[in-house]
Amino acid sequence: MKVKAIGLLSGGLDGILAVKVVQDQDIHVEGVTFETPFFSAEKAREAARHINLPLSVMNITEEYLIMLRAPRYGYGKNMNPCIDCHSMMLRMAGRRMEETGADFIFTGEVLGQRPMSQTKQSLHVVAKNSGYEGHVLRPLSARLLGATVPEREGKVDRNRLLDIQGRSRKRQLAMAQHYGITAYSTPAGGCLLTDSMFSKRLKDLFNHHGDEAVRDIELLKHGRHLRLNEEVKIVVGRHKGDNLAIYGLSLKQDVIIKMKDYPGPIVLIPYGCCDDVLETAASICAAYSDAPGDREVTAACHHPDGSIRLVPVMAARKEDLQPLVI
Repeated sequence: MKVKAIGLLSGGLDGILAVKVVQDQDIHVEGVTFETPFFSAEKAREAARHINLPLSVMNITEEYLIMLRAPRYGYGKNMNPCIDCHSMMLRMAGRRMEETGADFIFTGEVLGQRPMSQTKQSLHVVAKNSGYEGHVLRPLSARLLGATVPEREGKVDRNRLLDIQGRSRKRQLAMAQHYGITAYSTPAGGCLLTDSMFSKRLKDLFNHHGDEAVRDIELLKHGRHLRLNEEVKIVVGRHKGDNLAIYGLSLKQDVIIKMKDYPGPIVLIPYGCCDDVLETAASICAAYSDAPGDREVTAACHHPDGSIRLVPVMAARKEDLQPLVI
């Protein structure tokens, strides 16, 4: 029977090359990739189309959020739980391996390419915590690592695997030319959890809302976020695209504020607020609008019951708002 494998694919060159190295041994490969509010599967889809690889896309948001609140191995520089994240992805891929009757799973990881998550110890920990240690192959660095089960069983020829290590990309670029691979994503980027501003907003959300929804996380990607008190924060659109995105993410229980007579942003108050806070939010809406700052103006506050309340306010001073910005 033909050997089958599940390859983790993010869209980067290393993952694509790992697929090619495994396929060179006449092994059937199915790709698997993952999506959450923090990273998408689009680059993996593009890469799979480019190399004609069947690809399964798995949304792992629910389990990912549980892990993200308290990752066993902590966070990186920002809110990125790289070791726990990789373990989870391998665990999901392992389940796919069992479902499809595949023989092993593999990744495009390169020993020493990343100082924290791709050391020999980190690669071992990730594989062990996935629950599929022994069935996790890293084709690009396999000859520098211990032999896996498929190698020992003769399903994979270890001598045809590689010994790439470090941050240099010379060998990978030469391989890309050999295989005729021209479309792939850059090594860095793609995960919002490595972004410092997004991470601050996410940490604030975790600190103030124990039951956040996916919508609340999606809101973190748009506008200015200002925390008015322990219970209430507001989201202020910065441009037309922000306004459309924020409005599209609004729920019936939210309050939306717009200026009555002047162009300006949408201000969203997730899940509403009391009257005093509403006036503060309306004054902030005025501050970021084209309304004059030297006289009273009117904000239109749209409530969950469908009513509109007109609130007269003076525009807040922008310099006073900076301490509120998340």
